[in-house]
Amino acid sequence: MKYSKRKIFRTVWVVSGLSFMAWMILSMSAKGVDEEIFESNAEISVDQMDETIAFAPTKPYDKIVIFFPGALVDPDAYAPLCRKIAEEGSRVLICKMPFRLATRGYNDIKETDILDDPTKQYILMGHSQGAKMAAQFVYENPGVIDKLILLGTTHPRDIDLSGAKIPILKISGANDGVADLGKVNRNKPKLPSSTKYVTIEGANHSQFGYYGFQLGDSKATISRDEQQALVLENVLAFIE
Repeated sequence: MKYSKRKIFRTVWVVSGLSFMAWMILSMSAKGVDEEIFESNAEISVDQMDETIAFAPTKPYDKIVIFFPGALVDPDAYAPLCRKIAEEGSRVLICKMPFRLATRGYNDIKETDILDDPTKQYILMGHSQGAKMAAQFVYENPGVIDKLILLGTTHPRDIDLSGAKIPILKISGANDGVADLGKVNRNKPKLPSSTKYVTIEGANHSQFGYYGFQLGDSKATISRDEQQALVLENVLAFIE
């Protein structure tokens, strides 16, 4: 049986596309996340819901941290960081975005009761595309969020948050090949002059979570655990 060049090309193109998608899904899957992180104990209650993964202290708390994952990244990849934040006294919610895209679900939290308690302080945090859409949420909903944390992102780029009245923390990796420091610095005028900037030497994009190596990233020169510890340290100091 003879095949035309067009059919061969089409077959190769489809197979290549499917192979690339399979690789992307695999690389964005959570890796190195212990099952114990998702288990409740005397200090932390864990609740897996359709829209969120919730880590809540069993003792009273006055802060709620809402986390937006990076594009296509398994939400479980951010569980180690978020649980450790919860262990220090804040309730933390990882949002499960439609199709794992924060661009599709960043406003969904307004349709829940998450933001309804006026006695709580609300901190919005995101990584990569999740950070971009966290900034977008603050831009579109002034007065709702009390603090903003941006991890591994060049954004805001297309909106201007320079007039925002809330404290903002931006953490970047010196070896981030996806959100490189040159672009981060060029977009500084889009954030308030009071924004706190932290650059972690040796840190890359992928190690802001526990997942595989992301396309376009650079190699980290510190371990994932070291990077996560430095992120945690700066986040905890900021939300206190």
